Parts: sequence; C-alpha cells; structure tokens
Amino acid sequence: MRYRGRDRRRHKGGAGHERWLVSYADFITLLFAFFVVLFATGQSDKSKKVQLEASITSAFQEMGIFEAHTKLPPLPIADGNGRAPQLNSMLKTIAQQRDPMKEVKQRIAEAAAPEIAKGTIGIHETPNGLVVSLEEAGFFDSGAADIRTSALPVLARIAAVLPESPLRVEGHTDNVPIHTLQFASNWELSSARASSIGRLLLKYPNIRPENLSVAGYAEFHPAASNDTAEGRARNRRVDLVLLKPGM
Repeated sequence: MRYRGRDRRRHKGGAGHERWLVSYADFITLLFAFFVVLFATGQSDKSKKVQLEASITSAFQEMGIFEAHTKLPPLPIADGNGRAPQLNSMLKTIAQQRDPMKEVKQRIAEAAAPEIAKGTIGIHETPNGLVVSLEEAGFFDSGAADIRTSALPVLARIAAVLPESPLRVEGHTDNVPIHTLQFASNWELSSARASSIGRLLLKYPNIRPENLSVAGYAEFHPAASNDTAEGRARNRRVDLVLLKPGM
C-alpha cells in the first residue's frame, strides 16, 4: 500500500510540473504577436514617411525652392507634443529666402512667350524690381502714343498675371528729337506712351490706382547705345516696373 501511495504522489507531482508549460507557451505566443505588431507598425510608418517626403519635395520643386535633382533633408523627429521645431525652422528660413518675383516672372514669361520669342518684349531684373520692356515696334507707330490694336491681346495677358503691388509705367525714347503739333519733345512722347499703357492697365481689377504711377524719361535712360539703329530701337520702349518693397 505504501508503494502505491508513493506512486500516486509522484503522478500528481508530474502533472503539476507540466502545467507551467501551458503558461509559458501562452507568453511566447503573446510576445510573438507583440513583435509582429511592432514590425507592422514600423513598416507602415516608413511608407507614410516616404509618401510625405515625396509630397514635400514635389511641392518645393513646383515653388522653385529645390531643383528636381535635389533631395529633401531627413525629417526631424517631433517632440512629445507632436511638434517638429527643426522642420518649422527650416521652412521659415526657406520662406524668407524665397524670391516672390520669381513666380511673377515665370507667369509673365508664359503669358508673353510668343512676343518674347519675337523680341518685342523683354524681361529683366534691376535693383528697383522686375522690368517688362515693351518695345515700340510691337506696341506703337513711330512718333505716336496710341496703342496698336494688334498689341491689345498680349497686354491683356500680361495685365491678368500682374500682382497687386506697386507698379511704375515708364516711357522712354531714343535721342532723335521730335517736334510735332502733338508732341513738342521726347518728354511729351514718352509721357504720353506711358499714360496710354497705364490707362489700359487700370481696366483690370488687380491693378489698383493707388499702386500705379506713370513717368516719362525721354531719351535720358537709354537701355542701349543710340549710335546704332538697333540700339535706338531698343531705347524706344515702355517699361512696366514691378517695384520691390520700399522703392
């Protein structure tokens, strides 16, 4: 009988010894599931980060901030409140360095592409601002201040993309004297041509009268030498000057 009792105790002890394996297996299963969730979450975050980087890069390229071949710097890690101070600082610096006239220049270039190709319109930058030069050959008859009908469509396209900012219309001539019943000198001719362009621009809602000024400079601000026919042709022009702040 004692032998059988010892056998029963040994059997009970064996059953208790095996039960911990069930708990251990459950723990291993839960731990495996936990790491699977971490891995899946990490992969999802990588995918979202790649999409975010691609979106930001594409947006900056359209704004002309980054060239197509450059890459966006690694995104900074946000702090506990979900903010990314380094990213905010970087974007602020980029915005400050960005030249707003670059977009305007691009829009004007697109609007007047055929005339720029023909050479009747030129675009360049000066310390005062962005200058759109309208040469006499494309906009006025010789010695006249009335805008040619054929020039109205391109002027409409340019006016439509001009910003609501200070704009000065400048009339210029070559150094060949003029003396007619209508214009006593190049001062009157250059001023009249600038006024004609200015009055036309005021028909567009984005050109505000308080932002517009008109000036005639006669032959005293040449863009080229008056010693050649080509140079004199370049000097007979009306400039649209998109003034920088403070000018």
